[in-house]
Amino acid sequence: MQLPTTFEHLISEAEDLNLYVKLINQVNKDFLLANIDLDFQDDVLPSRLKYVLHETIYKLIQEKFTDYLNLLYIVDVSEEKIKQLDGSDTLKLSEQVTFLVLQREWQKVWYRHKFS
Repeated sequence: MQLPTTFEHLISEAEDLNLYVKLINQVNKDFLLANIDLDFQDDVLPSRLKYVLHETIYKLIQEKFTDYLNLLYIVDVSEEKIKQLDGSDTLKLSEQVTFLVLQREWQKVWYRHKFS
């Protein structure tokens, strides 16, 4: 599997394979497991999804760092990828982490679809 390298590519691939709703459901499931109050409707626009996720992850980094780490664990974002990010700018960091979270969620959905 070639992971998408941009948000637009990820969403395009999800929509092309009719898996966008499953991606939303996976995000909702993992955020619920992490006890983070976030629940997207199936018809959420990709731009809104990205904005709300970014805002939520930014707030977690700023205010609830333990919950942020728990979310990364539940989503199973690679520790190596997180370590490669520059943490000097929290806004930029949260944007990059948002993409890593979506990328990992997409990977789960894609594999489940491919091998089920």
